[in-house]
Amino acid sequence: MANTKVILTKTVANLGHSGDVVEVKAGYARNYLIPQGLAFAWNKNAEAQINAMRRARLAKAIATREGAVAAKDTIEGTTIEIAAKVSESGKLFGAVSTAEIAKALPVAVDPKTIEVETIKTTGDFPAKVALHPEITASFFVKVVAE
Repeated sequence: MANTKVILTKTVANLGHSGDVVEVKAGYARNYLIPQGLAFAWNKNAEAQINAMRRARLAKAIATREGAVAAKDTIEGTTIEIAAKVSESGKLFGAVSTAEIAKALPVAVDPKTIEVETIKTTGDFPAKVALHPEITASFFVKVVAE
């Protein structure tokens, strides 16, 4: 299958940031990236659009960097506690989602930026949140029985 070039309109994990030109499988672009509004087809005349998106991303990054540093100071090293229903063997009914973790954090963050292993038991789990392309904060998630 042939690859195709697309221009990202939003940051896509493990792929790139807004304004980046990336080469992906044609089906991934056609069936996911373009319909979701995450990218549009690349062409030679798109250079002006690419530059405008990069400038906007840079301006936003500078503005949000100070906020990210403050958020990191608040989150770094903390432990958040989440109560969940558990069976008698200590396993959860389901799993703790990144959305639940995001709600429990003292700072509003996008659940998609949280990195944590799949949590299906009680205990302490290390987690990270990407607050900015250059700034991440580490914290712990403590899951207790409800």
